[in-house]
Amino acid sequence: MKPLEILSELPHWAKASPEEIVDSPAFAMPCRLGDEFVLLRPSPVELAASEMLALSVSFCDEPHTLRLARSPRFPNLDKLWDSRAVVPEPILLALVEKECGSLFQMLENAVRKQLRLVGVENVSRGGAAENVANLELASGTGNVGNDGNILKFSLTRTPTVVSALGVMRNLDLAHESIRLQKLSSEVEYAAFQLPEADLASLAPGDALLLPEIGAVASRLIVGGHFAVDANGVSPYREDEMCRIRDAADGTVSLGELFDAATGKAGAHSQVPPANAQLRLVRRGKTLVSGRMDRIGDQPAFIVESPATSH
Repeated sequence: MKPLEILSELPHWAKASPEEIVDSPAFAMPCRLGDEFVLLRPSPVELAASEMLALSVSFCDEPHTLRLARSPRFPNLDKLWDSRAVVPEPILLALVEKECGSLFQMLENAVRKQLRLVGVENVSRGGAAENVANLELASGTGNVGNDGNILKFSLTRTPTVVSALGVMRNLDLAHESIRLQKLSSEVEYAAFQLPEADLASLAPGDALLLPEIGAVASRLIVGGHFAVDANGVSPYREDEMCRIRDAADGTVSLGELFDAATGKAGAHSQVPPANAQLRLVRRGKTLVSGRMDRIGDQPAFIVESPATSH
């Protein structure tokens, strides 16, 4: 599985709405601004409307408000920024169309609807763009800490805009808000079939020989959805097999799971130590608890608790 496929399998993200994706700090949509590769992402700074140039635009005749922050990316607009309120609107619009064409094209491509510049809005009327997404365009390298060319703007937050931007492929899976998410994990050492009658009759002191241990690599079951082994990450669903797992659950981060999927993860223990506490699981339910031991030269699971109903 690829990292995006893994994320899509997690219940929280599988049910994420476009609004939740756009609001995520990991939102980072790859775009082209002219010939430059940039990332469209949430802006951590909300600028006052009075500091911005408010434009009336439309996407296929649907009205929107686009507010631009001052930016050296638009040098001629920057020169008259402080006097923009007294510049005749036709002159201001002509300058905006000339210098902001690459931005308009980027937005048109991102929203997938034709954009038209309608005019300049009067920010003093209030409420025109109350529900907005505060965004910025930054270098696609991610090295933006001292980038004076970061372009900040806001755009009316309509279903048209949010549904176009809020798709899972626009999440940066390297962002710590995603990579640091924790998932439960279980080390699984063996899997085998056991007749119902034998399973029901297990009692303390009984032993199950486990020739798989040491001969077959253990694997990690993560969140009940994924199996991690030397081959990477694959989908996992509980079934009728009996499985020997560690008694205690652990945790892994989503970042570690992504690393396993891309071959960057380290190996985990393949053989439980002597007297390690284990459990026998089927359909995701623990039926018997026990410990690791050996009978002769064979690894064995020694039952320490009676079988539960299943």
